Amino acid sequence: MDFSNKKATRQSYGEALQELGRENENIVVFDSDLSTATKTSLFAKDFPTRFFDMGIAEQNMISTAAGISTCGKIPYASTFAVFAAGRAYDQIRNSVCYPNLNVKICATHAGITVGEDGATHQMIEDISLMRTLPNMTVVSTSDDIQTRWAVKEISKLQGPVYLRLCRLDTPIIYDKDCHFEIGKAVQLGNGTDGTIFATGVTVAEAIKAQEILKEKNINVRVVDIHTIKPIDRDLIVKCANETDRLISIEDHNVIGGLGSAISEVLTDECPKKLVRLGIKDTFGKSGKAQDLMKLFGITFDSLIDLFKLN
Repeated sequence: MDFSNKKATRQSYGEALQELGRENENIVVFDSDLSTATKTSLFAKDFPTRFFDMGIAEQNMISTAAGISTCGKIPYASTFAVFAAGRAYDQIRNSVCYPNLNVKICATHAGITVGEDGATHQMIEDISLMRTLPNMTVVSTSDDIQTRWAVKEISKLQGPVYLRLCRLDTPIIYDKDCHFEIGKAVQLGNGTDGTIFATGVTVAEAIKAQEILKEKNINVRVVDIHTIKPIDRDLIVKCANETDRLISIEDHNVIGGLGSAISEVLTDECPKKLVRLGIKDTFGKSGKAQDLMKLFGITFDSLIDLFKLN
């Protein structure tokens, strides 16, 4: 894979949202004074009467999006993940998920890869918070192609959606003709020496590890779990039956995130050990994104170390 061809999924989100606006006049967009960073400014430029900047009032933004969804509109509400999933949690729970309203919450700047903004802005609990909410679909995309698909696909899905996006430029993994489906993970490779489950920015790290391990005659498969909820139970069980070593890696707290979701499936259907790589129940730190990924052990090096290569 060409790891030099990169693009931030927040940029892909903005561009796909702009295209979706041309295709569907019922799409409306909300932001909370961060449209330049979340890239909803692209939609605002083309459709100023369908864009609403709510100011630094994230709770109000979610409540307003909930209200307008009852009028046949499809609202996309965007801000940083720490504000979307954290500050507006009560409104998401009681005003969106409880009445099962058609609101799409698209949160950018998730995880420690926010970098220099530091622990206060590095949202590493959002998957945990969102996936425990009844009626909520949780999607975490890994590259430009997958993000463009997800932005448009969730507009067809009735009900609440949380779409997790990142700040960091990430390698483009997929070709334009790749097929994705909500609730169905993507298996990359058929290696039988292990399975690496990944989501978001860590999918590229898993593929790097896969390529390096192959040179050492260790063949692993990578599973891109772009939909955290509903999770692809069938593929998880299949991989558990076909490979002895199971690893998960995520830019998120190991408590409640991807690894926890996979462990729940394994406990129910195929008891087996899972090694979970992620943030170990601590807050993030200020620093460059790549340095933080190394510090917290969520890079390809950490994956390779698990195989104890000489």
